[in-house]
Amino acid sequence: MEYTVQKLGLLAGVSTRTLRYYDEIGILKPARINSSGYRIYGPSEVDRLQQILFYRELGVTLEEIKEILASPAFDAISALREHRIKLLEKREHLDALIANVDLTLAEKEGMKTMSDKQKFEGFKQKLIDDNERQYGEEIRAKYGEEQINKSYQKLKGMTEEEHARLEELANEILQTLVKAMETNDPAGELAQKTVELHRQWLSFYWAEYSKEAHKGLAQMYVDDPRFTAYYDKARPGAAVFLRDAVSVYASKE
Repeated sequence: MEYTVQKLGLLAGVSTRTLRYYDEIGILKPARINSSGYRIYGPSEVDRLQQILFYRELGVTLEEIKEILASPAFDAISALREHRIKLLEKREHLDALIANVDLTLAEKEGMKTMSDKQKFEGFKQKLIDDNERQYGEEIRAKYGEEQINKSYQKLKGMTEEEHARLEELANEILQTLVKAMETNDPAGELAQKTVELHRQWLSFYWAEYSKEAHKGLAQMYVDDPRFTAYYDKARPGAAVFLRDAVSVYASKE
């Protein structure tokens, strides 16, 4: 079956403006332009739009989607299976949040009591899901299933105060790291303070701390562009500087 841009927009629940934009950037071209100048979309374009919308739902940028779909290694069936897994994870998170809201409402209406821990379980699960989606494959390959699962369990058990301290540490690390970079000395006092703050931050996730594991993680910050981007957004070269500072820290007795 074929569709005009208006009919496809209605079918998919997207605006005609969006479809025209997809055409302009080359992510979804119509099958043909008819004699009246209308864009016409066929079965292949319908399937491609479905894939695009699945990826968009999972938070993937249009630029990334275009690269994925253009790759010779792209396989629609494998992609659909992956979408299903990710959407189930998303549903699990939403179910947890809904249950959290229901329990909170019941508490406010005097029907149930709710512990402080329960109030934040859904948000902790989102943090875990986001981390798993972005870095799960790499960290599991590096540290193993058991270590990562222990880390997630530790995160789930955090109190509200501990979670607030975790957020505070994350901000303090970046601020101190930027100041330390101004000294251009990974072995200096500020740089080593940054590493100590980073060690404290890791203690909220790791069941056990080791300097070698810390060095390995810092190296991954440099090797993996996603980690590099997180630190380098504070200041270019921050990931490399932190790695060098951790190396100094780990070499101390």
